[in-house]
Amino acid sequence: MKKVNKDKTCVIEVDGHKYERWAIQTKLIEASDNILEVVKEFALPEMIAGDIILISEKALACTQSRAIPLDEINPRPLAKFLSKYVTKSPYGIGLSMPETMEMALRECGTLRILFAAIISAIGKVFGQRGVFYVVAGSKAKSIDGPCDHTIEPYNHYVVLGPENPKEAAKKIKEETGYDAAIIDANDLGIDILGSYGNVDEELVKKIWVGNPLGQAGEQTPFGLIRSVC
Repeated sequence: MKKVNKDKTCVIEVDGHKYERWAIQTKLIEASDNILEVVKEFALPEMIAGDIILISEKALACTQSRAIPLDEINPRPLAKFLSKYVTKSPYGIGLSMPETMEMALRECGTLRILFAAIISAIGKVFGQRGVFYVVAGSKAKSIDGPCDHTIEPYNHYVVLGPENPKEAAKKIKEETGYDAAIIDANDLGIDILGSYGNVDEELVKKIWVGNPLGQAGEQTPFGLIRSVC
């Protein structure tokens, strides 16, 4: 089902050109699902020639068994310590809880996370923010913790970044014929983790400003961009 989520704009003008941006509702996506089959079932019927399909990185990660229940994560003391110093954001937990920090240590390595924490502390002295994730890398930045606005049961999970997002985008393009991008987006901005086809990533970032997707009750982890004039 194609829809516009509350308080989001359907048509946006970028560089003098107008684009429609739609969110696509799906079923609850789980580890047993194949992302290609979910795309074919829910997105493909809504699309026309020239559209670009956007896939939430969390949706892809869930189909790769990259969603881990909180009660299966036992944070080490270092994770508990470091998580206390992470700035909390209204758009996600990030690494500000011991369980997500523990997974960052596992994904990125202890030395890299410690180095990122040290450089981040120095950066804050000079008024620079966001240094931690620059040093820690995309794997750390892609880790999502449980939030009130996350649909059940993922409000009790830590979701890691997806494996091989560019390869996933390539398979979607090959199977559907539509250009595709795997995105990590919130109201603050969008990162494109992988794309395939004729995708201008910088243009997509401009078009998708404000993030029309919703993964709580909206259950819209897919989106599409359509040029209208």
